[in-house]
Order: sequence, then structure tokens, then C-alpha cells
Amino acid sequence: MVAKKKGEPAAGSDADLGQSFAVNLMQHLVVPTFVLDAQCNVLIWNKACERLTGVQAAEVIGTREHWRAFYEAPRPCLADLVVQGRVGEVEALYFTHGDASGPSFGVHAENWCVMPCLGSELYLAIDAGPIYDGDGNLVAVIETLRDMTDHRRAQTALEQMATRDFLTGIANRRSFDEKLVSEWKRECRDLRGMSLLMIDVDHFKRYNDTYGHQAGDRCLQQIATLLEQVVFRPGDLVARYGGEEFAVILTATDAIGAGIVANRILERVAELALPHSGSECGYVTLSIGISTSLPEPDMTQENLISLADSALYKAKHAGRNRYVSDQGAETVE
Repeated sequence: MVAKKKGEPAAGSDADLGQSFAVNLMQHLVVPTFVLDAQCNVLIWNKACERLTGVQAAEVIGTREHWRAFYEAPRPCLADLVVQGRVGEVEALYFTHGDASGPSFGVHAENWCVMPCLGSELYLAIDAGPIYDGDGNLVAVIETLRDMTDHRRAQTALEQMATRDFLTGIANRRSFDEKLVSEWKRECRDLRGMSLLMIDVDHFKRYNDTYGHQAGDRCLQQIATLLEQVVFRPGDLVARYGGEEFAVILTATDAIGAGIVANRILERVAELALPHSGSECGYVTLSIGISTSLPEPDMTQENLISLADSALYKAKHAGRNRYVSDQGAETVE
């Protein structure tokens, strides 16, 4: 007969039954769930987790290979960060996250996961909560998962509708206004100059009258695509300002740099060679007004727009197919 150790529950005790019931319950939860021990080994990988990831429990139980269910390269899951006391890394590793200041109560995060076994990408809402013994020692961490892919994609679509121009797909007037305000504050804080390009398609009414509004829409779409190809720095912005007018915000850019960008745009439009019988040269051209400003007490973003509009007006009346800068520079293509 084997003596029972002190503190050890008797065989078939309520403690044994309770633990068995808890494990069995977790296995059959409809919420995808897995459990890591204090060494990041997988203790439980329930059936819902198998369905969500395409990875069977037998493949990961007793290993630290659970990352393979979510990512193509090794990286910690949220439960790993809790086990290892690395919750400070959540911000760098996850698309969005909750307050990680109190990890003893659990951590929430959301992320796009590539799901290698499924061959598809999912947006998962993730919660990881620690379990401690009576002495306060970490015993395990439970991670639960929710598939939020459809919700996230719908949310992204709504956000794009609010910030993108429906016809051209580039930023809309609202995005332009918000970007100009935020960048103006940044430029003033960092004592850097910025430039604004106001761009108008020459004789666009004639183009619509000659070729029809559908052709006019295609023309605007082609111009928008071209602008985004020329203006590609992450901090800059190309927007449809209204009608046939576009606007470009060039951060940390002086008048010379803005002129180079404007000249490149005019060259690319000439290469595009969209036929336009109502234009002086027989193809679609642009007029561009440029304003550049260093942060000054009496200068505002409204002044920047006004100066660019004035320069655009001068470009139009000087013969079109050119850019004019509020600094006095002018180029004719």
C-alpha cells in the first residue's frame, strides 16, 4: 500500500474530480482556448482552437510550437508575454492592445494573424489571463481567441469611405483638411518648412463636353494614380480637393523641392498623353500652384492654401501647363 503524502488529495477526491471537470469543460468550450504552463509549454489546446487554427492538439501539446498556428516565423503569442513578464512588448507586436499596466489581471490585444495551416489571414481579438497558486506563484496562462475578421474588414471599409474619395480612391477633402492641420502643428513644433501644391486639370469642362463624363471620370482616376506614383513619401499626402482639382501636401519640403516634384508631375502627365482636342497642345495638361512656408507667427495653414490658390491662378492665366510658385519660380512645359 502506497502512503498518501501530506496535503495530497485522496484518489477520487473532490479536488481530483473538480480538476478533471475543469479540463474537460475547457476542452469543449465554444471559445477557442489554449493554456500554457509556467515554462510556455502547451497544456491544453481545445477543440474550438483546433477548428479556428487548423492545428490539432496532438501537434502542440507539451511543446512551445503554438506560434506556428498563427505566424509563419517564430514570435511570442500574448500568453507567452504574460508568462515571461514581457507585456511591455505588446505595443510593438500587436495591431492594437489594451492597458498592459496590470498584467496580473490579464492583457487584451488584437492582431492580424496569417494562420499558415488555413492559408488565410484572420483578425483575432486575444485575451490572456494568468492563474496563480495559493502562494502567488504563476501556474499557467489561459489565452482565448475571437475571430473578428468580418467586423474588422467592415470597420476598415467604413473608415475608408469616410477618408477616401469614392471616384479616385485617394484621400478626400476631409482627410486633406485633417492632415494639413496636424502637419502644420508638427512643422511649427519642429521648425521645419512645408509646401502645398494645388493642381487643376486644364480645360476639364471642355474635356467632359467633348468626351463625356465617364471619360472625364477615367481621366481623373488616371491623374490621381499618377500623382500617387510621383508623390510616394510616407509623410506626404495626395488628395482630391474637389471637382478636377487635387492637392498635395509635401512635408519638410522647401520651394526648390516642391518645384522638382511639380516639374516631375508635369513631365509624367505629358508622357501619359491623354488626348484632349480642347487643349492648346492636344492632350491633357495640368496647372500647378505652389506655396511654401516656414513657421512664422503671422502665418497659418489658411494662408498656405490662399497662396497656393493664388499661384495656381497665375499659372492658369500665364498659359496653363506649368507651375507657378509663391516664391516667384515658374516653369513652362
